[in-house]
Amino acid sequence: MTSSLFSMHGRKCLITGASLSIGRAIALGFAEHGADIAVHHAAEADRAFGFPDAAKDTVTQIRALGREAHAIESDLAKPGGPKRAFDGAVAALGRIDVVVVCASVQMREEFSAISAAELERQTRINFDATIELLGLAIPPMRARKWGRVLTIGSINQVRPEPNLAVYAALKAAQANLAINLAAQCGRDGVLVNNLAPGLVETERNRWRRKDAAEWRDIQKKAAPLLGRAARPEEMVGAALLLCSDAGSYITGADLPVAGGAQLPGAYN
Repeated sequence: MTSSLFSMHGRKCLITGASLSIGRAIALGFAEHGADIAVHHAAEADRAFGFPDAAKDTVTQIRALGREAHAIESDLAKPGGPKRAFDGAVAALGRIDVVVVCASVQMREEFSAISAAELERQTRINFDATIELLGLAIPPMRARKWGRVLTIGSINQVRPEPNLAVYAALKAAQANLAINLAAQCGRDGVLVNNLAPGLVETERNRWRRKDAAEWRDIQKKAAPLLGRAARPEEMVGAALLLCSDAGSYITGADLPVAGGAQLPGAYN
């Protein structure tokens, strides 16, 4: 049956930034389709968003679905952070078949105002950590002749937005990395793709939703064709396609899930 192609049964997945928003939605979606999940999170980030128990709650929900789940705490900005995340996931699950790189940071600031410390932090989490993590995850996948890697990018890769120059540049670099890795790993059964969301209702932009009228205006400008932001759960279908056997002939793709915001005429 075609539906069986989307099964994740028995797959061992590491999802970074999986305690909240898009990462959490993907973790729960994969678990619903049979995967066991290493729920990576950064405790400091969860506390900053006001959800100190987010990882624990996500693990509890996954286990309620009958799947194995473990919270893996690691700050990707710190030296050795990606290795701690990967080693913790392997220790918990035995191996990693699927990696979803979802953790990122975003700072809205004029380019000329970005401090050296903030530039280093964004670069460290949004790009350097991806290289380190995939450098650990991909070799054993290639040795086993099966693996899936999904990087979570952004519509800002192709659609510039004021005050997000560094974030957009790093997301574009990560997407380019995914395409290059796809070219290297395909013959070994490891498929690498990038998923580029548009405007999504996440904890990171919760502050923008406090003013209902302003939020409606933001949605219309960011997604003029559909006129609304996406829910985190609306990223799951594409992620499931690219990480299951349903996407067994897809690699090197940069898939926008942006309500058509990537189209050249969308803003006319």
